[in-house]
Amino acid sequence: MSDDELLDRSLTETAALVADRRVSPVELVEAALRRIESIEQTNAYISVFADDALAVARASETMIAAGHRLGPLHGVPIALKDNISVRGRRTTAGSKVLADHHPEADATVTERLRSAGAIIIGKTNLHEFAWGGTSANPHYGFVTNPWDTSRMPGGSSGGSGVAVATRSCFGALGTDTGGSIRLPSALNGVTGLRPTIGRVSNAGVVPLAWSMDTVGPMARTAADCAVMFGVLAGHDPADAGSADRSGEDYTRDLDLGVDGLRIGLIEGYSLHHVQAPVEKAVRGALSRLDDAGARVVDVVVDDIEGNISAQLTVEAAEPSTYHQRWLRERPDDYGDDVRLLLEAGELLLATQYLQAQRYRALLRRQTLAALARADVLACPTLPFTATALGEVEVEIDEGVREDMLSAIMQFTGLPSLTGLPAISVPCGFDDAGLPIGVQLIGKPFAEATLLRVAAAFQRCTDFHTRVPPLVASA
Repeated sequence: MSDDELLDRSLTETAALVADRRVSPVELVEAALRRIESIEQTNAYISVFADDALAVARASETMIAAGHRLGPLHGVPIALKDNISVRGRRTTAGSKVLADHHPEADATVTERLRSAGAIIIGKTNLHEFAWGGTSANPHYGFVTNPWDTSRMPGGSSGGSGVAVATRSCFGALGTDTGGSIRLPSALNGVTGLRPTIGRVSNAGVVPLAWSMDTVGPMARTAADCAVMFGVLAGHDPADAGSADRSGEDYTRDLDLGVDGLRIGLIEGYSLHHVQAPVEKAVRGALSRLDDAGARVVDVVVDDIEGNISAQLTVEAAEPSTYHQRWLRERPDDYGDDVRLLLEAGELLLATQYLQAQRYRALLRRQTLAALARADVLACPTLPFTATALGEVEVEIDEGVREDMLSAIMQFTGLPSLTGLPAISVPCGFDDAGLPIGVQLIGKPFAEATLLRVAAAFQRCTDFHTRVPPLVASA
């Protein structure tokens, strides 16, 4: 098979072919390594484990020939964001501070992927220490968007989003604090799931803001995310914040459709302050779901307007606490943007942080009340499409420039603050051919419902199947 034939299939299709011995894990890894080399200009990867991946692929092939399959990811190349520990392999978190950090143990999520048969092919680039939404990394190179390499791919898991979009792996792990899985999923045209807080272990993951951090899957389809999430989810005694819930089969409800489900739009928020192409694409997505039997309903979250301020307060104070010592001993090893954010976080008052936490409790109560009237909530993932590399401001309303960081978190901050699950699903393109994502927000631990809605949408659309120009022209 050609590389395109090997790499263009979804994770679930590929895993089935491996299990049937119709595709070799060695062939998959070799094709993925060639694809990684061909997209080098995107700076998607910090480390590539070519020798290790090929060795594991050969072992995977031998096991399949002997009739033994480790799990649903057996023989499938997967990439990890470079703030997730891999035993003995450099884990930089995208920073010069950790340039020589070699963890002695796998993160729990790494261990679970290996146990399910995944082949770890490399570590992806990110915004330094995951503290930013553009993946403009001064140490390992700015990550670029494969739909237009003069544009940013979103962050902080920008490398993972690009890796999946360019078919250089079949799925990737990202981490999400204020939107870092969902943002690059939307801007790269892939599917990304932020789980309920505590649903996936953070043990062995370099933190950003402890009360909002979570690991989640990024892949081409909702079905692929469901398979990966089923491997990742479940209680971990090594993580004090891990929810005491066992895993489940997240593929079970994927074919149930959306007939009778209620999709909530938050009045004055869900379609407010967005670029015209984004509004058009999200309305189109709602129309498709309505045609499939879902019912769109209006809901109210009275105090939602405070969410960006609270998000920025928490996401400034908690990282500055973690970085306090390094910031004093090694300030020049940080990129300018991240160092300034960390320094600003140290200037916040305890009263400001506590008021933000009080607001989070209020917002969660109000959002859960809205979810009592709807099965999921819907809004854009971002209010704009990918901007030029290096931009620190964005124009949403014509002629009005505003701060990039605040604008990026306009919609992703709500699930982050409330600890609720959310998924970004490709739903269209703007006039420049740049991807747009719709965000669906669910009830606590109701990831199966989000994946069910996303799968139903992907059965009647093809946005998730389209290939970036960088790959198509290779």
